[in-house]
Amino acid sequence: MLVKWEGIVIRSVDYGESSKVVTLFTREKGKVAMMARGAKRAKSRLGAVSQLFTHGYYLCKTGPGSGMADLSQGEIVDSFRDLRQDLMATAYAAYIAELLDRLTEQEEANPFFFQLLHQLFHYIDEGRDAEILCRIFETKMLRVAGISPHLTDCSSCGREQEPYVISISQGGLLCPACRESDPYAIAVTPSVWKLLRLFQVFDLERLGEIELKPSTRSQLKHVLRRYYDEHLDLYLKSRSFLDQMERMNLSGGD
Repeated sequence: MLVKWEGIVIRSVDYGESSKVVTLFTREKGKVAMMARGAKRAKSRLGAVSQLFTHGYYLCKTGPGSGMADLSQGEIVDSFRDLRQDLMATAYAAYIAELLDRLTEQEEANPFFFQLLHQLFHYIDEGRDAEILCRIFETKMLRVAGISPHLTDCSSCGREQEPYVISISQGGLLCPACRESDPYAIAVTPSVWKLLRLFQVFDLERLGEIELKPSTRSQLKHVLRRYYDEHLDLYLKSRSFLDQMERMNLSGGD
């Protein structure tokens, strides 16, 4: 049976001498994997459409069982050319793609996340702040992972009293009266937890210009990194590469 999906390539792995296994995040069916036979050949019509980050329409042949679909042809909508030509932008996009891949199940339709991914890549391609876009995405993916922090009041007693700290182990804010219950809680400025709360519900299509202090950026990254590291057993190659790129970028700016 032939099916047509609108999708974005989030993973592309060489298979044998001439083929690729391509993972799409599709609007209609969520995450799906397919075989792109001959895609590595120089003149293959599947070569361009199977490249990482490509957004297009994909015609696939599926069988009666649960085997992998075969990619028959594709039509590129957007290759995000500028994103590909900027190594730092590529590093952020690769991390976003791998995180989505690792935290979603096969063939669970989620048009919201397809649209979110498309909007993220579009903004990064335009040269928008990829670091902030990444932090927004990480915050939203915490909900998918079932570990979204409680950021409306104290996660222990429910009291609304600042200054708050963020407890990774207790899953959110702690007020001054409860902060001693977690000696490892993270002290942050109010703007950090308020931004995280905003990112949880923020409609990315309404994104304007965001100017953040370096200290705020650092605290956002630290809090989110702690959440992922302490609650999820994930090793992401793209994160290691992104960390390396960020260190090089910082040292180059000094």
